[in-house]
Amino acid sequence: MQTQRKKLNFDGQNIFVGIDVHLKSWNVSIFTEHLHHKTFNQPPKAESLSNYLKLNFPNATYHSVYEAGFSGLHAHYKLTNLGIDNIVINPADVPTSDKERRRKTDKVDSNKLARSLRNKELKGIYTPAQDILEDRSFVRVRSSIVKDQSRLKARIKSMLYYYGIEFPQEFQNSNTHWSKRFMVWLKTVQLKSQTGNMALAMLIKEAVLLRELLLEVNKELKALSVTEKYAGNMELIRSVPGIGLVTGMLFMTEIETIKRFENNDNFAGMIGIVPDCHSSGDNEKIGKITPRRHNYLRSALIESSWIAVRIDPALSKAFSDYCKRMEPNKAIVRIARKLSNRIFFVLKNEMKYETRTVK
Repeated sequence: MQTQRKKLNFDGQNIFVGIDVHLKSWNVSIFTEHLHHKTFNQPPKAESLSNYLKLNFPNATYHSVYEAGFSGLHAHYKLTNLGIDNIVINPADVPTSDKERRRKTDKVDSNKLARSLRNKELKGIYTPAQDILEDRSFVRVRSSIVKDQSRLKARIKSMLYYYGIEFPQEFQNSNTHWSKRFMVWLKTVQLKSQTGNMALAMLIKEAVLLRELLLEVNKELKALSVTEKYAGNMELIRSVPGIGLVTGMLFMTEIETIKRFENNDNFAGMIGIVPDCHSSGDNEKIGKITPRRHNYLRSALIESSWIAVRIDPALSKAFSDYCKRMEPNKAIVRIARKLSNRIFFVLKNEMKYETRTVK
């Protein structure tokens, strides 16, 4: 007599999981190859999801996806370590219907992710190794300190202007500001009340602390750049005109490896120095620079381009030619694209850049 088989076995089957990640909970939608199994809330822990899948779909192959955001990649690393094939995707790349856009809920979002994953409509972003990710955080902290320092300097100057404090003759040139002599003078400035002097003193003290902190970060960044992990590539990328220590380390920690890019067009597209393009039939329109970008890299590359046009003859000539038919701010974007091509070439071919004289 035949007995009922009670043991589940999903060997050879794929299970697709869409995760809408929040701080205190995950909204999870599970799809099999043919149907929607369930949508539910769970604690924000990869272990909870793994236990549920193994209990209800033993021996299956698990695939999951969530959107890049505040939660970073720690969930990705945990899911992967637990045997779940996880990808992280750019929220802008998720196929969305008008109905889903107008009725946006956690359930709708997780269902959409799981369905798109099952339909093979999603391509995950590049996920670096965790040690590279932590190095990246260190470089980004430096950027935050520089921004805070710039805001604080503007705040101090604003206070001086507000109370009619004039700079001495030796500091009329703004290039002399924030030197050691300038800071010594700044500490001698006296307002009419004790509270005013205290307010200015607090701002000056904060400026001094930020300056010391930036010097410490720069020292550690230089030490990191000569470690075995970065030394070789840093020597290559710093041979490109306009690329210094900070920008070089920014590129190395953000891209991790140049091998992830098939060609320089993919590399430039990731940075965000390619134009928008709209074509239909015989009509083709090339628009402005794409709004889709890597904020840190595009900003750093544009700044480096202004330096490069002053020291590289070929780029200097190209910039002059562009300026004959467009504004300098638009011309420098074209130079940034050329600079990205140089960066891609030296890293891909492991050859230093050689500056040549323009004939």
